[in-house]
Amino acid sequence: MSQTIQDFYRVAQQRDFARDFQLRVLQLGTQTFTEDDLIYIRTAQLPDRQIQNHAVPYMGLDFNVPGSVKYAGSDGWNVLFWADSKYLIREKLESWQGTIFDDSTSTGDMTIPGTDRVITLALTDEQLNPITQYQLFGVYIKNLGTIDFDIQGTGTPREFTAQLAYQYWRPLPITP
Repeated sequence: MSQTIQDFYRVAQQRDFARDFQLRVLQLGTQTFTEDDLIYIRTAQLPDRQIQNHAVPYMGLDFNVPGSVKYAGSDGWNVLFWADSKYLIREKLESWQGTIFDDSTSTGDMTIPGTDRVITLALTDEQLNPITQYQLFGVYIKNLGTIDFDIQGTGTPREFTAQLAYQYWRPLPITP
């Protein structure tokens, strides 16, 4: 069966295309982040999941056999934030990072984060209604990026990254 440009056009009209603004972060790690805080997230990405391949040699041929799962990028999931003028979001992230390890006392919570620490992501339609959700489990903040300033700047809003780590993720059905 051959496909034509008319087939492409028809299907594209019916299904449309996903857009770069159709991902929302609904929950980030702990309950201290509100919806107002999460509005300042500029970019994030859906996580990666890979099935490990194992080559099994037999009579000079390598047969590929599926193995366990690997969550590539789970050691460093990046979120880009706009900095609010009071630096409230940055302060919350610094506080969270301080609970993991406080260098002034050499103490902290370095245990494996449980399934109660999650990131919830939602893919949305064009009207920003959730289509599907994902939860990343066992989240903790790993790195808090810099905020660059320039005294001769033009007043451009500032941004910074937060890098989080997680253990695994699962898709969640949307309940009406």
